[in-house]
Amino acid sequence: MKENTAQEKKKRVSKPVIKRLPRYRRFLGELMKEGVERISSAKLSELMGYTASQIRQDLNNFGAFGQQGYGYKVDFLYEQIGNIMGLDKEYYIIVVGFGRLGQAMAGYIDQYEKQFKIAGIFDVPDKASSIEFKDVYVSDMDSLKAFCKKHRVDMAVLTVPRSEAQHACDTVVDAGIKGIWNFTSVDLKLPEDVYCENVHMSDSLHELSYHLNE
Repeated sequence: MKENTAQEKKKRVSKPVIKRLPRYRRFLGELMKEGVERISSAKLSELMGYTASQIRQDLNNFGAFGQQGYGYKVDFLYEQIGNIMGLDKEYYIIVVGFGRLGQAMAGYIDQYEKQFKIAGIFDVPDKASSIEFKDVYVSDMDSLKAFCKKHRVDMAVLTVPRSEAQHACDTVVDAGIKGIWNFTSVDLKLPEDVYCENVHMSDSLHELSYHLNE
């Protein structure tokens, strides 16, 4: 009963709040490196640009992490936000499309995201077995479903060309993968039970262009 209540509460949290959680954790991580042990919402507000009230409201969605007059214990809050985001677990990832972007993303994950493990890499037949990343060889896309039956795969990173995006997505979904990190700049058609985090790099670049021309 308690578990269902917690799940329902998590579902009610708004997307903007969830989007801010990684930024809270990143700032707290930097504070830990500087040796800061505790911080008030007012001080955190100065660092991050959010209001102190918003910070308290955001964090109160998940529990009471601070004490009035004391503030937040930095390492504890960092750990708790990580737990909320599921970063207390390991995840196994496949990279679909191993051109320059796919290679860059695999390198980034391997170097900076230690709880995310590269389990497999897939591309077109002429790249299969001819390229290796760490101890993982690039496999043919046709073998993706069979691979997922034999190995645990939690997420797929999609870095294929736009023209191949939906087909690659369908292959990933058919293999039973429920999480997609999509770098294709295509709005994919997905079942309701598959979550996709879209990274439209051109959107971000064009937003920057807008601000420069205000």
